[in-house]
Amino acid sequence: MRLCDIRIRDPFVLLEDGIYYMYASAANAGPAEREGFNVYTSRDLAEWEGPFRVFNPADDFWADRDFWAPEVHKYKGRFYMFASFKAEGVRRATQILGADSPMGPFSPISDRPVTPKDWDCLDGSLFVDRSGQPYIFYCHEWMQITDGTMVCQKLTQDLTASAGEPVTLFKASDPVWSVPYERDCYVTDAPFLHWTSQGKLLMIWSSYGKEGYVQAQAESVTGRPEGPWKQLPPLFTKDGGHGMIFTDKQGALRLALHQPNGGFLERARFFYLREENGRLAADQETG
Repeated sequence: MRLCDIRIRDPFVLLEDGIYYMYASAANAGPAEREGFNVYTSRDLAEWEGPFRVFNPADDFWADRDFWAPEVHKYKGRFYMFASFKAEGVRRATQILGADSPMGPFSPISDRPVTPKDWDCLDGSLFVDRSGQPYIFYCHEWMQITDGTMVCQKLTQDLTASAGEPVTLFKASDPVWSVPYERDCYVTDAPFLHWTSQGKLLMIWSSYGKEGYVQAQAESVTGRPEGPWKQLPPLFTKDGGHGMIFTDKQGALRLALHQPNGGFLERARFFYLREENGRLAADQETG
């Protein structure tokens, strides 16, 4: 199948041993799908196979709904999935799963999420700083605090637990282009970290602007995860976002996002990225 055949929100692409893996919430494939996560595979980013199931929750898994936004990172020789989950009476949270292969099967590496117990959190993402310290970046959700925030927190070296206090980086309402999602509520979604060739630390993330969902970007002024962070011009403003960055087989930098942001019409879109004056710019679409 081709990209246009796959309904997917929050596409996350991993390149490993010449194969592209694109991870997705199983519910994207249709309302009859059991909660879990799937992957599609490709050798050229154009023709895809799947979906293949990579995570089915065990009967005693704590969450039973809202299995969202899986992303998979290779770390110390294993593959780790960061994903959002929820249950009745339990705050939305990021749990980390592990596997020996990009095809899974993934299973929890600890008995609880790594985000704060009393916070509604989503879209956890792994970042490892220059010293080898792992962090989780995530969103403190607008549904709990009205003006969503972006947060980072240190993790233990084995990723099984937090290793520091949450650090709030910025608010969803900070960018000049930001508009409320509803009433006075502002959304933060989908942090993803990227080092430029000049050594600048950038974050892409999503919120809402006048034309719908926005693929935003920000820069750490200090080059440290804790910032402070300044907002840069968005990468994409026409109702598309929840992006991530990967390098293709030819060494080119790519942006993956979904667009539009609703109506069961969401599709993955791939763009070439270039660096321009210390920030990222999206070029022509591919795939």
